[in-house]
Amino acid sequence: MESWTAPDVPALPGRGPALRLHDTATGEPREAVRPGAERATMYVCGITPYDATHLGHAATMITFDLVNRYWRDQGLEVDYAQNVTDVDEPLFERAERDGTDWQVLGLRETALYREDMESLSVIPPRHYIGAVETIPLVGKAVAELLESGGAYRHDSGDVYYSVAAAPAFGEESNYDRETMLGYFRERGGDPDREGKRDPLDPILWNAPREGEPSWDSAVGPGRPGWHIECACIALEHLGTTIDVQGGGSDLIFPHHEMSAAHAESLTGDRPFARAYVHTGMIGLDGEKMSKSLGNLVFVSKLRAEGVDPAAVRLALLAGHYRADRQWTRAGLAEAELRLGRWREACSRELAVPAGAMLTAVRGRLADDLDAAGALAVVDAWASETLSAGGDDPSAPALARDTIEGLLGIDCSRLLCDMSSLGTLQQSVADSPRRQRSRN
Repeated sequence: MESWTAPDVPALPGRGPALRLHDTATGEPREAVRPGAERATMYVCGITPYDATHLGHAATMITFDLVNRYWRDQGLEVDYAQNVTDVDEPLFERAERDGTDWQVLGLRETALYREDMESLSVIPPRHYIGAVETIPLVGKAVAELLESGGAYRHDSGDVYYSVAAAPAFGEESNYDRETMLGYFRERGGDPDREGKRDPLDPILWNAPREGEPSWDSAVGPGRPGWHIECACIALEHLGTTIDVQGGGSDLIFPHHEMSAAHAESLTGDRPFARAYVHTGMIGLDGEKMSKSLGNLVFVSKLRAEGVDPAAVRLALLAGHYRADRQWTRAGLAEAELRLGRWREACSRELAVPAGAMLTAVRGRLADDLDAAGALAVVDAWASETLSAGGDDPSAPALARDTIEGLLGIDCSRLLCDMSSLGTLQQSVADSPRRQRSRN
């Protein structure tokens, strides 16, 4: 599957400390890449393309773009894979609702997602793989699991994975069984289906259903389940174990727990990932952002309104990636103001020396992607440059390269003139800084 055009990533002098990321499985920060390694591997779960890219998607992809950029800055070869679940129930349901073909819907929304990622300066994955492309791999993997006893056929013809075959099941999420059952029911599982050996057993292969697509495979006709798709893509393109398995916190269970169990059962190697890294949820003005509430904010809509994608990226970087946080117009206005200050400082012929800024930005990112801390470092450099000036002719270029290379923010042009910055500053001052809590 075609990805998108990669942004230019400037090379920076020197190296920063090793990147440490919070591992959901252990609850502690750790170096995901082994010391001395020359290659880093990362799998991040992509979209099910039944709708446009919302800010939750964007925040997740920007987070792992920071990981990608930091590893590259350390001189590592980054082998990054991402899927597109271009055949699944939500896609069929949306296509039926809208009276369109599910394939046309999937292609259209995937194309829009690529445009959004390119506009946000996200480095594309090396391997961008659709679920339909994985069908031969999934069929073969399911056949292996059936043969080993890790899977079984339901009376309906569907094939299920047996969680009893995974000795480490539960070690990724650390949830108790009651919590697992609740999330499984809420997030696409079928714990109440009769005929399963365990309510938590996830589907590996869907037997043919009326009105749904079907393909021939090593286990007969049908289509793949969700979790096995990601396991097969990662095993095929990255290896039997990977450094980072990434996605939103809503994927901790069942998706990442199940896909890790599938991979470990197929290879015998565990843990599947050295670090399971998860991003918080994005809300809107104090409410959870979700399709059911109808309050999703889409990147393409913001772009159509003329919002600079760099400001969107900055606004999403202003909070810690693991925290649930809110999207507000006031926050976007603050990001636009910040972007304007940075671009103005980077446009100076002389500036405050930027070497210390580069070192400090690297240090903040190395500490579990403290992007907010990194933004504060750049703020301090820009403020000093704008208020006191500087005498270093090489500083503006190094600052631009630092901001673009590590944070993915283009500071090579001015956002607006200084009078416009004053208008922006006043609009921020007039906006409510605190959202009233809701019961």
